[in-house]
Amino acid sequence: MAKRFDVVVIGAGPAGYVAAIRCAQLGLNTACVDQWTSDAGKASLGGTCLNVGCIPSKALLDSSGHYHRVQHQLQSHGIRIDGAVMDVKAMLARKEKIVSTLTKGIAGLFKHNQVISIHGHGQMLAKDQVKVSMHEGEEVLHAANVILATGSAPIELAIAPFDGKRIVDSTGALSFKQVPKRLGIVGAGVIGLELGSVWGRLGSKVVILETLPTLLPSVDQQIAKDAERQFKQQELDIRLGATVKGAKSAADAVNVSYADNDGDHQLKVDHLVIAVGRRPYTEDLFGPEAGVELDDRGFIRVDEHCRTSAANVYAVGDVVRGPMLAHKGSEEGNAVAELIAGQSAQVNYEVIPWVIYTHPEIAWVGHTEQDLQKEKIPYNAGVFPFAATGRALAAEDTAGRVKILAHKHTDEILGVHIIGAQASELIAEVVVAMEFSASAEDIARTVHAHPTLSEAVHEAALAVNKRAIHRAN
Repeated sequence: MAKRFDVVVIGAGPAGYVAAIRCAQLGLNTACVDQWTSDAGKASLGGTCLNVGCIPSKALLDSSGHYHRVQHQLQSHGIRIDGAVMDVKAMLARKEKIVSTLTKGIAGLFKHNQVISIHGHGQMLAKDQVKVSMHEGEEVLHAANVILATGSAPIELAIAPFDGKRIVDSTGALSFKQVPKRLGIVGAGVIGLELGSVWGRLGSKVVILETLPTLLPSVDQQIAKDAERQFKQQELDIRLGATVKGAKSAADAVNVSYADNDGDHQLKVDHLVIAVGRRPYTEDLFGPEAGVELDDRGFIRVDEHCRTSAANVYAVGDVVRGPMLAHKGSEEGNAVAELIAGQSAQVNYEVIPWVIYTHPEIAWVGHTEQDLQKEKIPYNAGVFPFAATGRALAAEDTAGRVKILAHKHTDEILGVHIIGAQASELIAEVVVAMEFSASAEDIARTVHAHPTLSEAVHEAALAVNKRAIHRAN
């Protein structure tokens, strides 16, 4: 007899595993089907994020950041370390240990919450059926509700197909056995900049080819231009308006051809990383009678509550509209679980933070200045540099600024943009503030500890109404 569940979740990434755990917490008999397999041939929960995405990339960014500080920044603190070398094998082992710890942690959370974990490929069939293909065979699960959370996969270029050795995706770029002398990256988005930072700090000559004429066009342009200056100082060679025409692997290199306003060019690198974005992953996800509609870009169509076109079938995370962010997917998974349990739930898509984990970090939430100008929304802007804060000076980490945009008439915060140390942490304060529709004055009148980097947020809020204390308005 087929197994019956209140909920079957397909996919155990940040959207899927959160949905499964929350469903179980709410008393729903829940199973989670996931096909991710580790290099050791075992189930590994957590999806792209934990296995080959957010977590391992941040582990390498942290390791490479320490090495860069030893090589270039500690001398001014009176710390001199001669002959420091990077042990890439040890760095990668540390990364894998962190990944293993976290993926096993999810398995433990499943066990604690009585979520049934099934290792295999899930496919949505007609009505309430999910077929699971496993190493030992197939079985069909019956589910009163199904949550699709299969995530995304790297986009491959036909002119530069992955070969797993010289031309790789972001996964391959997290596992180079040695530091490439010359590294090419196609795409100057979040992934390209972060991977370029990792290997550039370790000694690679990094060239990033970006088709668009401007860097980070979706970021507030004052912040983006500041970032471009910082990356140039770090010797990241970012070539804008550069369209790749082709790439061919040789025995010891990749030959890349590209064009820009100055004509055609050739570039020779040891490895080429393709980081031009990600696509929704729906391979073999639906049987012929599943009844789930996709849009013209391959995303699963959903309404404002993540309901698909099929009854009692929901979809969350990278496989649906909206930003491909782990925390966005998790919140959707949580909300859908509560809706299935008969509760009220929603996700505020207007207040979702973004982060780029370069150094300095870049974080933002809400509208950019160019958005407000385009929509003709009246606003005031307050900007404050980290260089004017005691904590940043003491840490010798003064690059960047905080920018707050507030409505000219109501003073409600419309957007906040940060480039600087710990931007990923500092953004949380303003996300909470915006969730409660706070004004710039609310932050300005909130006491911030001294000396801290958060004082830059406080001063930027004061600057919105020309009240900054530690800088001329």
